[in-house]
Amino acid sequence: MVTLQIAALDVDDPSEAQRVVDAFAAADAVDRPWHPGFPAAVVQVLATHGWDGDPELFFLGRDADGTVVGAGWAVLPTRDNLNAALVGVRVVPAHRGKGVGSAFVEHLERVAAAAGRTKLFGGGPESDAGRRFAEAHGYAVASVGMTRRVDLGGVSAEAVQAAFDEAEPHAREYELVRLAGPLPTELMEAYVEAVSAINDAPLDDLDVDDEVFDGDRVRAYEQGQLLSGHRLYRVLARHRDTGAVAGHTVVAVETERSHLGDQHDTTVVGAHRGHRLGLLLKADMMRWLRDVEPELRTISTQNAASNAHMIAVNERLGYRVLGRSTEYQRDLPDTVPASSRGAGSVTGTA
Repeated sequence: MVTLQIAALDVDDPSEAQRVVDAFAAADAVDRPWHPGFPAAVVQVLATHGWDGDPELFFLGRDADGTVVGAGWAVLPTRDNLNAALVGVRVVPAHRGKGVGSAFVEHLERVAAAAGRTKLFGGGPESDAGRRFAEAHGYAVASVGMTRRVDLGGVSAEAVQAAFDEAEPHAREYELVRLAGPLPTELMEAYVEAVSAINDAPLDDLDVDDEVFDGDRVRAYEQGQLLSGHRLYRVLARHRDTGAVAGHTVVAVETERSHLGDQHDTTVVGAHRGHRLGLLLKADMMRWLRDVEPELRTISTQNAASNAHMIAVNERLGYRVLGRSTEYQRDLPDTVPASSRGAGSVTGTA
């Protein structure tokens, strides 16, 4: 048993963000040792700006001695899924089995209830212990994800070119457009349709509504990447006759650790599928990044394990599995008492 104080992150104190990062890193060392972690500045950006404009609420849990024993977070969407909250908790391994995780779950549920949210989603690295914990708190498995990474040093330029050449004859009706940094304004209207195609990705049993995209959301996403210290690269497939953006792929490369890249969305609009555009886009991105990011060594991506098409594309390009993750969901019962969004603290024994 532990006496635990859970308090909202002080976003004006960089040392607080570093404590969140340290708690995550300690958990990752056990749960997903392949994960590279991230700088404390990213936590501050997420807490003030969010991924694409919806700030994340971060919380630190301390024991009676003031030692940080865990960190949690909640996202309350404002554009869609207005009944939902995305929540998560990471417990420092040395303090597991003492009720820290349970206390965090209860606190995050109170935060969600205070915001009028009735459906909760959370997840993390897959493990038997993690699944037992989630199910014991009323969360059901909704989706299983796979994290993959490509080692650019282990995949030859010739192999990537071969994949591009394989796809290119099927896509004669399309031209590829490479864009670094913010999207040109004149492309925004057509681009939003391609971004929205992410709603067609497999959801398994996740009970979520479609995400709503517009130009403001795209700009908020771009700003979040810039503030987080990432260089942004896009490749678009544009239909030659109509000018429609048929698909896109996006990679963000870290500025401070320029050997690390993250694959963000890759989508193809339904009306343009069947032309091998997914493979063409991702192969061209890899060709481009070899030229403009010479220090880049790896690109990581995550897909639902059921997304057979995108998995086949990734494996064709040399991506290999690092680990699995599990997403859970729960309808919030009416009996959960509401509390503030975390401006203050909650103390209890767990």
